[in-house]
Amino acid sequence: MDKTQLPSKHSRGDKRDDELQNFSSLLNQLSSEIGFQVSARGWCYILENAGMITKAEFESVNGWINEAVKKGYLDVDFVAEDNARSFSVVETPSIYTPLEYFKEMVKGDTNLHEFYDIDWWDGEKYYIQMVVEKIDLKTLFLPICQQYHIPIANARGWSSILQRAEFARRFREAEERGLKPVLLYCGDHDPDGLRISDTLRENLNQISQITWSDGEEGYDPQSLTIERFGLNYDFIINHNLSSIDNLLTGSGKDLASPSHPNNHLQYVQTYLELYGAKKWEANALVVAPKAGRELCKQAIVNYLGDDALQRFRDKKDKVKNVFEEYYEKSGLYDVVDGLDDMEED
Repeated sequence: MDKTQLPSKHSRGDKRDDELQNFSSLLNQLSSEIGFQVSARGWCYILENAGMITKAEFESVNGWINEAVKKGYLDVDFVAEDNARSFSVVETPSIYTPLEYFKEMVKGDTNLHEFYDIDWWDGEKYYIQMVVEKIDLKTLFLPICQQYHIPIANARGWSSILQRAEFARRFREAEERGLKPVLLYCGDHDPDGLRISDTLRENLNQISQITWSDGEEGYDPQSLTIERFGLNYDFIINHNLSSIDNLLTGSGKDLASPSHPNNHLQYVQTYLELYGAKKWEANALVVAPKAGRELCKQAIVNYLGDDALQRFRDKKDKVKNVFEEYYEKSGLYDVVDGLDDMEED
């Protein structure tokens, strides 16, 4: 990989099209190797890690991707996006005739155990949920969280009272069952990111007095364990993750500048002494996906234990055996065997 595969600033016409096609081929190749969807910001880190761009070209990458999508060289859903702008109530006509659909549904009844919502946390000690700082981390960690049946959300949505309330309600229900609630967090390595547990607990405290329309009340997070498992400095160094060489905040102010109102605070000064005026965005983790997923898995296993997946498999097998007994007793297998004799009216 080299910079000749990137679009230039001044190309036009056929030359521009050729450059965009080469760029798109490169991204498609990398995407197949990575194995999951990446945000536009995530692609910046991947290309920088490959030595193809510098920080100064991060904004250009987004423009190149948009151009390639408009030209049809990249799929329109190539870049990972959150679902905030997605349409609701979109209905697609069935590809089956009524009889075909009927047969498929009846045959599917012999797999009802696959759709039954198992109580995975019955008999467990902990109940875990996870919050991450960027959409790339949600995409990266999702397969691991699915294996362990752990809800995961992008922290960007924590400005939503409803999202926080849903998290809190599940924690409250877990506590009422005698489970110990745990919130795992992975996010940016910067002054505020390193003290995020205080922020997350306060976010839940702010809605502890809410009520639900069904009469349920809010959740007091006093007993909640909050663990920030990444990004941590040793992981950053071990995997050579790319830094941002400033401490600019979302408002555009520089936290490293003495003129910033928070610069004098102890947590900021301690950070500057340890790491200097630089930070690491959570998106940088996409350049080490295997290590990132292992980081996520280990954070979960630290609470659930190495045998958690086997416990979950045993619970699923138990439910499957119960359903198979019902299939036999109900005669459903005999009904399925006779479906092929039915014909369209």
